[in-house]
Amino acid sequence: MKIAFVGKGGSGKTTLASLFLRHLAEAQRPVLALDADINQHLAGALGASEPETVTLPTLGEHLPLIKDYLRGTNPRIGDTAEMVKTTPAGRGSRLLRVTEDNPIYDACVRAVDGVRLAVTGPFGEDDLGVACYHSKVGAVELMLNHMVDGPGEYVVVDMTAGADSFASGLFTRFDVTFLVCEPTVRSIGVYRQYLGYARDFGVQVAVVGNKVSDDEDLAFLRHEVGADLLTWVTRSQHVRAAERGDVRPIDGFEPANRDSLRTMHALVDATAKDWDKYQAQAVEFHLRNARAWANERTGRDLAEQVDPEFTLGAVPLAGSGVKAG
Repeated sequence: MKIAFVGKGGSGKTTLASLFLRHLAEAQRPVLALDADINQHLAGALGASEPETVTLPTLGEHLPLIKDYLRGTNPRIGDTAEMVKTTPAGRGSRLLRVTEDNPIYDACVRAVDGVRLAVTGPFGEDDLGVACYHSKVGAVELMLNHMVDGPGEYVVVDMTAGADSFASGLFTRFDVTFLVCEPTVRSIGVYRQYLGYARDFGVQVAVVGNKVSDDEDLAFLRHEVGADLLTWVTRSQHVRAAERGDVRPIDGFEPANRDSLRTMHALVDATAKDWDKYQAQAVEFHLRNARAWANERTGRDLAEQVDPEFTLGAVPLAGSGVKAG
């Protein structure tokens, strides 16, 4: 399953993403974490030191490798230079599994406290003033368009703050989107904005309340969010310790808060895959981007990259004998 964590800046989405990842890792579930937030805090939240975080390889610096590998023998893509962030998979494309050996993972994925993590990379000096956030997360979108994840496998993506991800099709690449919401008016505003955009595309949004101090906070969230409120996390000494650099084992997370992680996990496992919808939305946003900028940039009609007879759901999972689902 593909899972996103979104929310207002400072709401705690990266913290909750890291806690959920460590919850999955402790359960020995196959998991891959992707940091698609340009601020790049997920490694630190998982327990990496600042020197370790700075030296992590990035997806952005390995984009040519990623494109070359995913292109495979797809006859609809003449050259890797024609691949853009929205290029969908087709027959002949190389696909990614959550856990496998491949050149992309060898180059870009590192283990942090038992969690396999890849990061987009921060802005460099050459990017300042001339590049946008979306140029950095294109590798994530491309990988998710080629990702076949089966039951009990998890790809968890820490997204950029606010509703900025709606500037690309990345927000449609997830089975469940956890929107982390504080009991504040500003956080509720981001919730309403995100939900308004997501509704037209059938994106499943579940709200996770965070930094809940008392019954008044909980009543506020219930009033503003209603049935979208899946669960909540109270103010936590475990989290406060992590914010001071003392990242403790997940089994020390307060019992009620740990139950909230289990509730989130249960929702993910109960969510059905819709591979036809997934591929259709990939194609829709690819064609939008092709018309808006990509055809001009590549000098090709990128609508030709769409394979109308392909869907990821028809691809058998390696060694399983079953289809993705």
